[in-house]
Amino acid sequence: AQCAQESIYNLLPRLEEKPVKPPRYISTFRPSVKHEVEKNKARWKTMGPAKVAVPSPKNFLQKHSKEPKLPARKKEQDSKKLPALSVPRRTDHPVMGIQSKKNFINTNAVAAITGLPKKPQPIYVDRRQGDKYLLETSGLVPKYIKKKDYGVTPKYVTQRNEEMKRAQKEYEAGILEHLKKRAMKQLSDEERRSLLQGLKKNWEEVYREFQGLSVEIDTIPKKIYKEKLESQMKQLEHDIEVIEKHKVIYIANE
Repeated sequence: AQCAQESIYNLLPRLEEKPVKPPRYISTFRPSVKHEVEKNKARWKTMGPAKVAVPSPKNFLQKHSKEPKLPARKKEQDSKKLPALSVPRRTDHPVMGIQSKKNFINTNAVAAITGLPKKPQPIYVDRRQGDKYLLETSGLVPKYIKKKDYGVTPKYVTQRNEEMKRAQKEYEAGILEHLKKRAMKQLSDEERRSLLQGLKKNWEEVYREFQGLSVEIDTIPKKIYKEKLESQMKQLEHDIEVIEKHKVIYIANE
């Protein structure tokens, strides 16, 4: 064991102070939560019930036991008579002794002589090997031209054409109305005169402000303001010159 170094503080023995642990925190809702968990707990959830009835060895699975069975036949059905059969019964005997005096050979010969010959079915051959196919079902026979409505335009086509024409007319009418709204408007003499007077008045106001500037332009704001007034005066002079030069003026509607 290591010895403590000699020091004045170690001359008198000191008691070891053990830290006192605070009491363990227990929630006040612990009993209610515990009771609620035990109440809602699903017993035998994975292991099954504690006691299960053991099946009897007599109730073993038999053959054809799961096949569907027909219900028992009622007595009323047994008493009903069976329907008459078109096939003769085994106990029936044919009528004997009936003979026909008809000469079938002469009858057949007369029918063959007087009968019309059978028309052959129209066929077509599409290969040189001689493969034959019926012509009627091939689509090569123009039999649909004999219909009453052959060559008549269907109703849905005429209806669709009318709708397209109506839509085209509405579109053209909308374009014409839009062009009319954006058409050029001519200024009257009074409007031209009042506009010219207003521009001159604005020029005089800007020129008065320009004359009120100091002689020495020594700061940047003064320089910017002077350039602004000069650009406004130039624009107003240009507009006045254009209006005085042209007697007829057109304005486009927005």
